[in-house]
Amino acid sequence: MQRVLVVGISGAGKSTLARGLGRRLGLPYQEMDALHFTGPGWAVSPSYAADAARIAEGERWILDSAGPQAVRDLLWRRADTVVWLDHPRRVVMRRVLLRSLRRSLLRERLFGGNRERWREWLRPDHPAWWAWSRYASRRAEIGRRAGDARFTPLRVVRLRSPRAADAWLRAQRAAGRRPQT
Repeated sequence: MQRVLVVGISGAGKSTLARGLGRRLGLPYQEMDALHFTGPGWAVSPSYAADAARIAEGERWILDSAGPQAVRDLLWRRADTVVWLDHPRRVVMRRVLLRSLRRSLLRERLFGGNRERWREWLRPDHPAWWAWSRYASRRAEIGRRAGDARFTPLRVVRLRSPRAADAWLRAQRAAGRRPQT
């Protein structure tokens, strides 16, 4: 694994898994939300698609998203492995709600210096509403891409629970160890 996409809906644990896998494999990890949101008011970087494409052209990377629509096919073509966190909706919703609640209560600084604010909970693009409303369509899109011949030979690792994801990640660490002499 040299070029890895970790995909799934918001709240599935993409960033956590990608960060851990990057450490285990020595791959440079890039948080896609940090590329996307670069300023106050959740301002979107005008160079987001170009930045994602530049990273995709590299030889070694791990990304925690399928990326912007403008470069999604490129990311899937360049990846040698896609790790799909296909957790049940109840797991994803519990995680995204707890994460957003923590971020709002503690006023955590996020990408571009932004914070999740209470008034944003009512917006349709809030992570909780987004995860709920897009769960089925995002899952279907990833499933279609995983079986798309345009992206072969692509290794797809589909992990259907947090327990399966943890076990798989531990196995990567064990596989990456050098024999002791």
